[in-house]
This record gives sequence, structure tokens and C-alpha cells, in this order.
Amino acid sequence: MKKILLFMGITFMLCMNSCIVSQKVTYLKDLKPETSYPVATIPPLRIQKNDRLSIEVLAKNAELAAPFNNQVGSYTNSEFKSANTSNGGYLVDQQGNIEFPILGTLNVEGMSIDGIRDFLKDKLESNNLLSSPVIKIELKNLKVIVMGEAGNQVITAPDSRLTLLEAIVMAGGLSNNATTDKIAVIREEDGVRKIYYNDIESKDIFNSPTYYLQQNDIVYVEPKAAVRGGDEARTWRIISMVTSILTMSATIVALTVR
Repeated sequence: MKKILLFMGITFMLCMNSCIVSQKVTYLKDLKPETSYPVATIPPLRIQKNDRLSIEVLAKNAELAAPFNNQVGSYTNSEFKSANTSNGGYLVDQQGNIEFPILGTLNVEGMSIDGIRDFLKDKLESNNLLSSPVIKIELKNLKVIVMGEAGNQVITAPDSRLTLLEAIVMAGGLSNNATTDKIAVIREEDGVRKIYYNDIESKDIFNSPTYYLQQNDIVYVEPKAAVRGGDEARTWRIISMVTSILTMSATIVALTVR
């Protein structure tokens, strides 16, 4: 009987401790050492409504390039130099257009950065406006929202490239309460919102269509269980401690009393 009581007491204390100890998160745990995995091609970002583009046109003759710029562009000895006069950029309106100097209204929605670069270069050359222009384009407002068990932050990427892993790390990483196999990315595509789920413990995340994030993506990490507030967590710890002490005391008394 004494052994049964002792076993029951220890089992109860272990169960109480398991209620308050969370399992640590392991990233990409199925990756094997010294094994090669193919690298997926980075999909190009497609321009969306309300994007803001920085476009700079550079030419051998800075005066010829000046009308096409919010910035004055020139280059000498193959080294480009520029002096910013405005950093507002070009806003893509609700019709997917930008208003570009001299060329007028241009529809750029759905184009990639490289596509817009080639499009502008062709327009300038075919209209005999510039010869062999060099065009620099950047997406200025690539940002994603991270919510849930990875913090609540807006993450920006100045180099127009951001992966799901980078966004999670920049937001502070996953908590021990995170549901690692259902990390949601909510994305706007073709006028509708779609949700994709990712398993951060699996190497398959590298092949996910949302591994490379796009502007305005929402990353949501679900919790495994409801998170207790500060007062509730303290109360639960006190109850667990008192219960453990009482259980141990009762077990000792049962073993010593004949």
C-alpha cells in the first residue's frame, strides 16, 4: 500500500509539472546533414495597387535624363551617381497605373520589377527620347504583418526580398506555445484572399508558394492552447506548488505512520 501511495504521489507531481512546461520549438528538424536539397527559383514580385516604386532613369547626358526623374541621374566613367530631389516615388493607383513624366499613364500592375525596367527602356528608345538608358527600380513598401505566437509586428524589407523564416526571426521567433505545423500566410491574389499553411519543422517549407513573402502578406501563427494572463499564470504556479507540497507531505505521512 505504501508503494502504491508513493507511486501515485510522484505521478501526480509529474503530471502537474507537465501542465506548465512547454515543449521547445525545433525548426527544420527533418533536414539531414551532408544531404543536398535543390534550391527553388525565387519568384518575381508582382506589382500591386497601392505599391510605391522608386524609378530612376540614368543617361550619359544628365540633362536629357532629368525630365524623366524625381531624381537627377548621370554617370561618368561607368560609375553611376545620383542626387535625390524627391523620395516619394510613384504610387500605383487603383487602376494599376503610374503617371510617368512625358510618357504619361502607364499600366504596371502585375508586372515584375525587371518587366517594368524593360518596358520603360523600350518606351524611351522607341520614341527616340533616350539612347541606351539605364533604369533603376525599387519597390519601396514591401512589408508584411506578423501576428500570433511570433509577436505582433510589421516587418519591412528594404531590398524587396523577404522569406517566411526571415520574417519570423525578425519578429522575435516562435514562442513555445506556437503551432509549428500550421503557420498561416494570408495573401491577396487576383482580387481575392487565399490562406496557405506551412510546417516550419519540415524541409518542405522551402518549396512552399509562400516561403518568399510578397507585399501585404499576413503571417499568423496559431497558439497550441489558450495563453494565461499574468495573474492567472502566477495563480496557477502557486496552486501547483502548494498541491505538490501537500501531495508529498501526505505521501511521507502515509509511509511513516504505521
